[in-house]
Amino acid sequence: MASSKPFFEAVKDRRTYYALSSESTIPDSRIQEIVKDAVLHVPSAFNSQTSRAVVLLGEEHKKMWDIAIEVYKQSLPEEKFNHANQRFQMFKAGYGTILFYEDTDTMREFQNKFKTYEDKFPGWSEQTNGMHQYVVWAALEAEGLGVNLQHYNPLIDVRLETEFKVPPTWSLKAQMVFGKPTSGPAVADKQFKPVEDRMKVYGAN
Repeated sequence: MASSKPFFEAVKDRRTYYALSSESTIPDSRIQEIVKDAVLHVPSAFNSQTSRAVVLLGEEHKKMWDIAIEVYKQSLPEEKFNHANQRFQMFKAGYGTILFYEDTDTMREFQNKFKTYEDKFPGWSEQTNGMHQYVVWAALEAEGLGVNLQHYNPLIDVRLETEFKVPPTWSLKAQMVFGKPTSGPAVADKQFKPVEDRMKVYGAN
């Protein structure tokens, strides 16, 4: 089932939404299809396919943010935790979370296989993970969902490994929260720097 929204329309419409409900605009099967397609088809250096994803829906999504709350309550002074907890509750109110990982074992295999580029693979790994995040983000928003991206690793890593049976060789990169938007994007009127300062073209007719 494909979204009816053209690709670049989805790219232009993508924004950060924090106010989310515990509802979804699409069935769970479609969410899984989007993530599966990203994992299968987003490119990676030397076709290394290092990116991994864990999809948490409903109660499992809430459990993940309960873990974050517990970990940060033990790690932060009370005043700072109270501020952080407001954000955690906001994320928990959403419908789901996608955890994005990189498989360090697979990356090391390719580092050993291609010694000339050994020092480049960590950077390439981050690039492909970012592409996975962006493709999923745009696809979810094209389906009417609001999305925001968080980075509470590494404090929560070990607990998530235990709770969701994540291999210890998977390195957590980001947590993507989504749900049905209950208000507009965090930045309603996005400002753009002049494209002339950010793009060069040579040889065009």
